[in-house]
Amino acid sequence: MALLIHIPHSSKCIPENYLQYFKLTPEALNNEMLKMTDHYTDELFDCSGEDVQSLLFPISRLLVDPERFSDDELEPMTAVGMGCLYSKTHNGKPLKNVDSIKSELMSLYYEKHHEEFTNTVTKLCERDGSVLIVDCHSFPKYPLPYELDQERERAEICIGTDAFHTPTEISTALVNFFETAGLSVAIDRPFSGSIVPMKYWQKEPNVKSVMIEIRRDLYMNEKTGAKSHNFNEMQKTISKIIKKLAN
Repeated sequence: MALLIHIPHSSKCIPENYLQYFKLTPEALNNEMLKMTDHYTDELFDCSGEDVQSLLFPISRLLVDPERFSDDELEPMTAVGMGCLYSKTHNGKPLKNVDSIKSELMSLYYEKHHEEFTNTVTKLCERDGSVLIVDCHSFPKYPLPYELDQERERAEICIGTDAFHTPTEISTALVNFFETAGLSVAIDRPFSGSIVPMKYWQKEPNVKSVMIEIRRDLYMNEKTGAKSHNFNEMQKTISKIIKKLAN
């Protein structure tokens, strides 16, 4: 079984020509980036040296979020202004207005990413017979106002599952691994689900997927965005689980 590391929310990049569409001051935009970015997940889930492929979304989710349904009517986060193209901040304030360039953004970033995602999954399936997508995220210690789950007591690790695409043995193995490492784990709390290309969603059981969410206070200072002294240890822990999944 092939392994694909998917990292959708680590980037802080907003091309300069799109900054004019944001309604926040530079300071407020930086604060929103601090709140909403899955900081350092590209480093935490780095699999260099392993026979594992990675796919990173190159743009900040504040401009385009690849982990939303492209059809706003299907996307529940549209209700809080956070469909593919966010119109609201984490606390409900106006973020940007990109109605005039929606098709441009969707084509350049969303559709291009999903085409690459689908093609990569297809090739890995053809090569190895099946593929496991590991969807890599991080989350704040305390819930942000937009989040559906407002429970303040949060486990350190969240494992997101899909009833069709996440084998029980994989989610169970992840829970056992992280608990053995001394970390508290919850399944589908505070976030649930795991991404699969729409071509295969609910159709192809050989395309498997699981989401791993790391609570940010385990590896960084959430107020400053700086790495904490625990960063390297968390990186080593995640490296071990990636190797385990790859073998």
